[in-house]
Amino acid sequence: MKTIREGTAGKAKLRLVDTGKGFVAIAIEGGKTILQKDGKTADEAWNALQAALTREGPNWFGYLGARSRFLHWFAGGFHSTAYLAQERDYKIKAKEDFETTTPLEEAATGSGHGEAVLRAYRATNLLYPIEKTRMQGLLRGSDGDNFIRAAARFALGEGKSALRAMETLLRPHDNAKWTVVSYLPYLWRPDSHIFLKPEVTKDFAARVSHPLASSYVSDLDYGVYEDLLDMAGVIRQSVIDLEPRDMIDIQSVIWVVGDYREGREIPQP
Repeated sequence: MKTIREGTAGKAKLRLVDTGKGFVAIAIEGGKTILQKDGKTADEAWNALQAALTREGPNWFGYLGARSRFLHWFAGGFHSTAYLAQERDYKIKAKEDFETTTPLEEAATGSGHGEAVLRAYRATNLLYPIEKTRMQGLLRGSDGDNFIRAAARFALGEGKSALRAMETLLRPHDNAKWTVVSYLPYLWRPDSHIFLKPEVTKDFAARVSHPLASSYVSDLDYGVYEDLLDMAGVIRQSVIDLEPRDMIDIQSVIWVVGDYREGREIPQP
């Protein structure tokens, strides 16, 4: 017998073994085998183990396991009625309303959009109420236009400098949060920007063993956002056959996989 692949899942060590007659994937914890799956091919055995880990509880691992968990809740994928109603439609409405009142190119250089941007922050449940409340003071104050311009520049690709500008303006309001700075670019350009909800995102990164799990810091370091975009790209490839449209769908995978728990009603396709 020969070990041809290894991995981890929480505290368990995973091993894929070529027996000469087939393949066996095993999960080992505390020196004991806690789960074993056989297969005629290496991928068949490995994938069966990941799927089984997903069913066994919260300590699933890998992108395949995350995909399986997402489909557990939304069997019809990104284009199902249940998914659209619960995870996508309200975000698209917020995006469309925001684009009408505050076009990106205009926001990058214009002024007077404070109330419209405040409505955009209030349009979804993605931010905590206290974060929305603190935005009111900034957007209705003398720095409101500067913050909106910085957020627009970030959405247009300026990256580090725009993020630094947003941070400087948000700190006096105790609101320099990843949720706050990633939200507007996510609404303006979901083709290229993603919303960062820290706890669920860190949890997801740990379960798929992405470097973001260790690189994440609460400080607004642009490298963290770059790592998130990298992870989003891997997620997209893992669900490419489900035809994800944009980062709204990719962020929904992160959220559904991490937040949804047994005991709630399972959506129908």
